[in-house]
Amino acid sequence: MNLSPHFTYQEFIKSQTASRMGIENEPDDTQLYNMKMLCLNILEPVREAFDKPVIITSGFRSVKLCEAIGSSPKSQHANGEAADFEIPGVSNKELADWIHENLPYDQLILEFYDGKDPNSGWVHCSHKGTNRGQYLIATKNKLGITEYSKPI
Repeated sequence: MNLSPHFTYQEFIKSQTASRMGIENEPDDTQLYNMKMLCLNILEPVREAFDKPVIITSGFRSVKLCEAIGSSPKSQHANGEAADFEIPGVSNKELADWIHENLPYDQLILEFYDGKDPNSGWVHCSHKGTNRGQYLIATKNKLGITEYSKPI
């Protein structure tokens, strides 16, 4: 089943951790609708603008899967509203900045981009009915704790 012209249901729910641990990672109808809206409003415009495949590294995560990987069960991934993704050959910063300037997102996080390797880290983006337009950068401090800041 396709969620949109370039994105499939299977790539959105795929999880090695869920497979390895026997965790069901299937969305309900509301979560499925949210996944479709994320694809249509964020991922498809990104695919069209860059004219390259968008690789989803983490899409939908059931509450049990979120808990298994140490993520919040209240994560937007668990609602089907968020995905982590990259475009091979495109700087993750360039990708995040383009989304910020062009799309109606809820939360956009440039995660663990090191400023040196253009493909370091990844982009997290969410979309829902009422979007905050919150753009953040996630880094690890010296103690290994994730910190969030606003782009300069």
